[in-house]
Amino acid sequence: MSLRYFTDAGIEVPAVTTEQMIEVDRVAIEDTGPNLLQMMENAGRNLALQAIASLGETWRGANIVVLAGNGGNGGGGICGARHLANRGAQVRLCLVSPDRLGAAGMWQRHILQSTPAREVDMHALTSTNEPVDIILDALIGYSLQQAPRGNALRLIQWANGTGAAILALDIPSGVNATTGETPGEYIKARWTLTLALPKTGLLPEHTGDLILADIGIPPGAYAGETLKLPYTPPFGDRFLVPLLPRSQQE
Repeated sequence: MSLRYFTDAGIEVPAVTTEQMIEVDRVAIEDTGPNLLQMMENAGRNLALQAIASLGETWRGANIVVLAGNGGNGGGGICGARHLANRGAQVRLCLVSPDRLGAAGMWQRHILQSTPAREVDMHALTSTNEPVDIILDALIGYSLQQAPRGNALRLIQWANGTGAAILALDIPSGVNATTGETPGEYIKARWTLTLALPKTGLLPEHTGDLILADIGIPPGAYAGETLKLPYTPPFGDRFLVPLLPRSQQE
């Protein structure tokens, strides 16, 4: 199913495949800016803002769990955990493989260690009965190449089994960002906060409510020779806007 994506103000935002989003990131990092750490910081801050909005007035007392993978998506999740902990939220962070974090994720983890957030290992997270009000899924993102396995699979199964509401970062882990296919287990998201542009695989049956986050990429990055995307800035005075999918026939 091919979809088009519109903001609540009626602005159409082009959807991209995984390969196109990789190129968007490359153009930003190598040519126009912002750099990787700036984009990660913007993603994490917006994830924290959306978590607060999703929880409503109860956010300060909520029990928040952040699941973070090894790549850029995980770094954004760790950053979001820090912003929430800085505001007094009760945050636990579980890393898929702490010893395999990329450099940007390691830096985010270093900063987090000066906050009240608690880092817990997978066994401690999944074997205790601590309450969970919301889970932030930053396990895989658009880098999915095969069915989740290992620790990522176990954390997806645990998250889905808690009954807690799940907010996915960029795309629910286990969902193919280009096709929307689910080759194995995947996160059952109530909300999905997608970054910069929607992905063609963000199908309504997998995403829950879909929100678009501004991570600071300028319009010129999308207009370059390798992309040539028809982009109208969709955010206005906001950094987060709801996205409404429509079929190509509508």
